[in-house]
Amino acid sequence: MSRGGGKPGAGPRALKTRVKKKRGLKSSSRRWLERHLNDPYVHRANAEGMRSRAAYKLAEIDDRHRILAPGMRVIDLGAAPGGWCQVAAARVRSDPENPSVVGIDYLEMDPVPGAAILKMDFLEDAAPARLLALLSGPPDVVLSDMAAPTTGHRRTDHLRTMHLCEVAADFAVGVLRPGGHFLAKTFQGGAETELLSMLKRNFQSVHHVKPPASRGESVELYLLAKGFKGKAGE
Repeated sequence: MSRGGGKPGAGPRALKTRVKKKRGLKSSSRRWLERHLNDPYVHRANAEGMRSRAAYKLAEIDDRHRILAPGMRVIDLGAAPGGWCQVAAARVRSDPENPSVVGIDYLEMDPVPGAAILKMDFLEDAAPARLLALLSGPPDVVLSDMAAPTTGHRRTDHLRTMHLCEVAADFAVGVLRPGGHFLAKTFQGGAETELLSMLKRNFQSVHHVKPPASRGESVELYLLAKGFKGKAGE
């Protein structure tokens, strides 16, 4: 496996790992495990010390759309296991002694250098104030990789994750500094007209992005809203 900075999968072709059929292991689970074990982004994350393959989704979006820059303050919603915090902390050059990146998740997370981590459910009433208290000013960027646990029913999963996206968007509009950016996970499947209308009222540009690190067969998309207009845009 290549450890360079080129595209995932570059270099000598790796042997494909196959998972043997075992009693009690569903075919769908075996296929997922094989895909995970052979995923070049998983290999790259392991080689480069990243918490998850999802780190490359944020990195690729930022490479193209330039939403992170040195000196920015960032809030990361649904931060576990910490891949987005790692990317954000590196790109805004967050000081480990006075972090300008704050992540929140109800799941346990190992410390991330340059990020303050709040173990808490973002849907709790006290969460927004606790997040802001950890920053020295309003955030320049609000990130959300939150997704509800999947049920296997595509429509239900979409609606549950869209609710989290809407809550994250409301939070972003309430706390971002003028000119700031909002990036959040969503799923293909409609039922987001009101959310898109709200974002278009409050940001200079709004569009969907799907970074190369998102698997081609995945229904996930990211909503990117750039250039917050400020309170007057509400």
